[in-house]
Formats: sequence, C-alpha cells, structure tokens
Amino acid sequence: MTPPRHDVSVRVESPTEARNPRTEDIDRLSTLDVLRLINAEDHLVPDAVAAVLPELARAADLAVGALRAGGRVHYVGAGTSGRLATLDAAELVPTFNAPPDWFVAHHAGGRDALVNAVEDVEDQGADGAAEIRRHAAAGDLVLGVTASGRTPFVVAALEEARTMGAHTVLVSNNPTAPTPVEVDVLIAVDTGPEAIAGSTRMKAGTSQKLVLTSFSTAVMVRLGRTYSNLMVSMRATNAKLRGRTVRILREATGLGEQECTTALADAGGDMKVALVHLLADVPTARAAEALERTEGHVRLALSRLARGATG
Repeated sequence: MTPPRHDVSVRVESPTEARNPRTEDIDRLSTLDVLRLINAEDHLVPDAVAAVLPELARAADLAVGALRAGGRVHYVGAGTSGRLATLDAAELVPTFNAPPDWFVAHHAGGRDALVNAVEDVEDQGADGAAEIRRHAAAGDLVLGVTASGRTPFVVAALEEARTMGAHTVLVSNNPTAPTPVEVDVLIAVDTGPEAIAGSTRMKAGTSQKLVLTSFSTAVMVRLGRTYSNLMVSMRATNAKLRGRTVRILREATGLGEQECTTALADAGGDMKVALVHLLADVPTARAAEALERTEGHVRLALSRLARGATG
C-alpha cells in the first residue's frame, strides 16, 4: 500500500458537500428539534432512490445474468459505502442461503478498515485495481459505491473490471459531476446536501443501504431464492430460525404444524424440498429432483411437476 500523503488535498464538488440551508441553525435547537430536522431530511431519501429504479433494475438484471452464467457480483467501496456493501453481502448467505462466493465485498483498507478509519486507503487507486485483478473475472459484475462518485479506489477497480470484460455499475450521490469512468449502468442518487455538510454517513449512506438491499433482494427473487414473499432458501442456524422455517411452511401451504414439521424432517431440513413436496403432493425425492432441474426455483419446480415432466 502506498504511504499516506499529508500534503495533497482534493476539492470535491458534490451536492453532499454543500451547506444545507434547512439545517443551518441545527446547533441552536433542542435535542428533539435536532432529531426532527434530521428525520425531515431522511424523508427525502426514498423518493431519490425511486427516481433511479430503472437504472437499478438494469443493474439487477446484469447481476442475474452473471450469476446464472457462473459468475459473481463484486461490491467495491471505501468508508461508509464499503461498510454498507460488506454488510449487504454478508447477510445474503443466512437470509437466502446464497453461496458465499456469489456476492464478494472489497473494502478499501481490508478488514481493519471496517471497524476503524484507516488513513488514505480510499485514495489508493492501484489497490482497487489490484483487488479486482486478483478476484474478479470476465462475465462477473463489479458494482462500485461512492458518495462522491470519484473515490480513486472504486474508480480504478471499475476501470480494471471493464478491461477484464466484467460488467460494471457505479452507485453515486453526485449526479451533477461527469462520470469519472465508463460503466454499463450509472445509478446517481440525488440526496442533496446533508444535514451536517459532508457527512455522507447520513442521507447518502441511507440511500446506499436502500439501493444495495433492493438490488440484492431483487436479484435473489429473480433467481428463485424466495417463494412468494417468503424466505424459503434461508438457513435455519438457530432455534429462532428453525421455528421460522416451520412457520413459513405453514403460511405457504396452509397445513398444520405437525405435518410441516414431519415434511421438513423427511426433507432433511431442506425447506424448499419440503415445500414442493407438500404443495405438489409428490414424494420428497421427486420434489428434490424437480428443484434440481430448475436450479432451486420453487415456482418453476411446481410448474414442471404440474405438467407431469420427468425428463
């Protein structure tokens, strides 16, 4: 890693750096009124995300295609953006039983920077490029997240990804700036000035959380990791989740607890197999075969069984 420089500064032109006229007197207010001001600003975020849903859908479709073809999705970020991306990737495994290598987070400064601010790591473009060179491949999707839209670690990672033949997406909170790198999809969320000027852990960070969670959840839904709005792919790793598994089976099938518990046991704890077994009224082995042939997609497996397909 290149040693930090203390004699270099960059002026970032971004709405997130501007002074917010609505909060100029925030330090004169009571605690409750401070919170009211912050909450009023937070209310602007969902509409800002709604404005970029078409671009977000394009990015999700690219990710679905990459994963179906055997590729991976890479998140790249620094600071708050990188921490949010790391969190989103980590939660997909227990929530959707996604293979742990489907979504990979690359945070500037590595694991140490997740819990401590590490000086200057976001400025090391060469490190971002090297990270992608080591871990990504042609056909993967690389999604960079940066409030300013210009973080060197992220920009260099996207440039390297494009050179390698990967798909690229940039999530930014700086819609007024020229795009610093050519990408397949630009998602520029206009959250405007922060309640505290430049504190992008606030509205910008909230928008990034919404974007990432919506993106990854849409990808999981499209890949059949849910049935209806139920988490039928989740891993039951503790008592609470085991109880949730039986409840989900009951909600999906309308059957009683004992019948669902028995079906789950017969399926070796595999909720999808138990669900298809119960809904299609077929033996567990046939349910498992239908799911294997449809890559774990419950609705497609049910449709296949309804048609009487065996081959």
